Formats: sequence, structure tokens, C-alpha cells
Amino acid sequence: MFSIKTSPFKGERGGLHLEGLRLPILRLAVPSILANITVPLVGMVDIAIAGHIADASAMGGIAIGAMLFSLLYWNFGFLRVGTGGLTAQAYGRGDTADRAALLTQSLFLALSSALLLLLTGWLVVEIALALTPCTSTVASFARDYYHVRIWAAPATLSLMALKGWFIGSQNTVSPMAVDIIVNVANMFFSYYLAVCTPLGPIGVAWGTLIAQWLGLLVALVLLTVHYRRTVFPHIHLRGNLHWQRLRRMLGFGGNLMLRSLGFMVVYVGFTALTSAYGDAALAVGAVMMQLFMLFSYFVDGFAYAGEALVGRFIGAGDRLQTQRAVRQLMAWCLAVGLVFTLLYALCGQGMVNLFTTDTAVRADAHPLLLWLVAMPLVSSAAFMWDGIYIGATAGRQVRDCMFLAALAFVLTYVALRLPCGIHAVYAAYLAHLVVRTLYLWVKWPRTLSLRFHRENEK
Repeated sequence: MFSIKTSPFKGERGGLHLEGLRLPILRLAVPSILANITVPLVGMVDIAIAGHIADASAMGGIAIGAMLFSLLYWNFGFLRVGTGGLTAQAYGRGDTADRAALLTQSLFLALSSALLLLLTGWLVVEIALALTPCTSTVASFARDYYHVRIWAAPATLSLMALKGWFIGSQNTVSPMAVDIIVNVANMFFSYYLAVCTPLGPIGVAWGTLIAQWLGLLVALVLLTVHYRRTVFPHIHLRGNLHWQRLRRMLGFGGNLMLRSLGFMVVYVGFTALTSAYGDAALAVGAVMMQLFMLFSYFVDGFAYAGEALVGRFIGAGDRLQTQRAVRQLMAWCLAVGLVFTLLYALCGQGMVNLFTTDTAVRADAHPLLLWLVAMPLVSSAAFMWDGIYIGATAGRQVRDCMFLAALAFVLTYVALRLPCGIHAVYAAYLAHLVVRTLYLWVKWPRTLSLRFHRENEK
């Protein structure tokens, strides 16, 4: 169905020729970008559907419902990024048995985590709604949205694990295929169920549920077709799931889970703080975040390439190629940031108008467009550094970085909220991106030295 190509690389462990690095970066990044383009479209379609068939309360309810799932799933982000970094290093060492073990371990942890969410997620919802200032109508819609989507948790978390494993195996074609199928199906079913059935706006939650389970089926088919002869023979459930084998992933994942707490402070804080300025401001914040995430998914394509390449080169013990890959990846992501800065400067208001016909939402968005223009160029390096550090499995550094970034978000908002109003929320978000970029940039030389020192010890 889909061809998995690793031909740009010389052998299972071998490195690339220096002049041949640009093409592998694009071969890894472009499929991820094509897949990622469809990801923000899902959120855009959900909000746009509500914006055209309902009022600002439904838009706000979807925004809070989506925030709740971000809050839950960010805690399990290690299933994607942790699996990806560890698998990339195993690939660089040519250790197929370790890749098989990581596949087994990540899926086991995904299903265990999904069971935990099904049992306890309702409590998170009630706590989050209690802490989020919003109208009872918005809260009711958000609660209904959550209770439908939660049944997609086993599929969603398993897809996170499989996507990380595919990327670590230098294969971005399979996750591209899965993401495109999931997100196109999500848009189709969400539109159909919300517009053409009595479900109304809550149909977008049912659309997501159906699409996630369809995506898991596709991912398992691709996994079986392409790896049943090479990786499957090395799978031994009893040995792979032994506590000593799980400790490595849990140790790396533990730092990434703590890092997720910092993300939650920023992203949940952004939604909660904008909601305090009214339903229209909350709807504007949802639209602005969707537009910003459209940019971030382009950069994430190169971040995934960085994760795969940096992990591979560190696993193979090739420091020169690691350094060169970082330089080229940074050049690519800064170029993407510049393009989106110009795009938002020229078309920002028109993009907002596509989301809603509500005149109050459109009017409130206009004075905030300067923040949207400022975000891409400032944040592109932050997203790129995340991929590089994950490939290096530097969990402690990204954890500490996000704690400082979250602190910068809080302090900036507290300092500016009285004189600046709603603008303080956007300034705080920008401040956390600046801290992420500067911290990881300064820490990289020492982090790189430590990674190669550990690989040499092995």
C-alpha cells in the first residue's frame, strides 16, 4: 500500500555522506508536514462548524473540551516522543531486538494509560471546569463533548505510541498515511454528524471518536505489512515487558510527564485566562490558537526529522553528523517561520473571518492579530529544539526548560494583566516561547557532550 524507504541511509548503522544530508531531512520532514497539515484542519473544522451552526457558547465549549483532552493527553506525550527518541537510537545501533522491545513496551503503556483515563478522567473534567471561569452553557457543552470523546482514548494513545515508533524507525510515510486518513475521516464525520443529523454541534465529538479507531486499524495494518518479517520475530512479550526493561522507558517518560505539567500551565492557562474576558474572547483565543498551531505543525515536520536523525546519529556514535543535522534543521525551521510571519501579516484577518460569522468575535480578534504575526519567527527554534533534544533522549533538560517557560508565562501575565488586559495573555504566551528557545540553545553544547560520553561508555 505504502512504500517505506530508508535508501538515503547507508546501511543499518552506517552514517550519511556529509553532502547527502539535505535529502534525508526532506524525506523525513515532508511526509510529517503533509500529515500535520491535516491535524489543525480538524480543530479548525470543529470550531468553524460550531461557529456557523451555533453561537459563541458552542465554540467556547469545543475549545474547553479540546483543552481538556490536551490536558489529559499531554501527560502521556512520552508515548510518542519517548518512544521516538529511544527507537531512533536503537535504529542507529542496528539493534532490531531493542526496537521490537520498545514497540511492545510502548503499546502496553498506551493501553494501561487509556484504562487509567477511562476510570479517572471524569474527575479531571470536573476539576478543570471548576477552575475555568465560563458560563453554565459553555461548561455543559464541554462536559458532553468530553464524555463522547473519552472512548477514543485507547485508540488515541496507541496511535501516539505507534507514531513515535515509526518515526524512530526513520519511517515518516506510515504515520503520514495514518494521520491523513484519521484527520480526513474526522472532518467528514464531524461535518456530517453535526450538520446532517440531530446531534448538532456535539456531532464533532462523535466524528473524532470514529476517526481515531479507524486510524488505529490502519496503523496496525501498516505495522504488520512492513515489519512482520523484520521486527515481529524479535517480539517476546514476557521478556520485553519485564520490569527491568520497562524502567528505561518509564525513566525517560517520567521526565517528559513532568515536562507536560509545564505545558499544561501554559496551554490550559491560556484558555482559562482568555475565558475570564468573556465568551467572545474565549472564541477568539480558540481561533488564534488554531491559526498558530497551523504554523507549528509545519515546523513539527522538521522537528520529527530532527528527532529521527539526531537519535540515529547519536546511536551510531556520529557526532559530526549530529552537529551538521542540527544546523541544517535550524535553517529550515527559521525559513518556515519567516514565511508564516508574512502570511499572517497579510491574511490574518481573512483567516479569522473563515472561522465564524459572529461579528463580535471578528471585531475582538482584530487588535490581537499583531501577536499572531509575532509568534512564528519567535517560536520556530523552540519547536525545533524540542525535536533535537527528544532525539538525544535528554529528558531532564526539556523538563527543566518547560518549568522555567511556565514560570515566565505566569510572571509575565501577572506583571501585565492590569495595564494590558487581554494582551497580557498573549504576551505571556510569547514570553514562554522565548525562554524555551534561549534555554535549550544555551544548554545544547553540554547536552551533546554528555550524550556522546554515555554512548561511548556503552
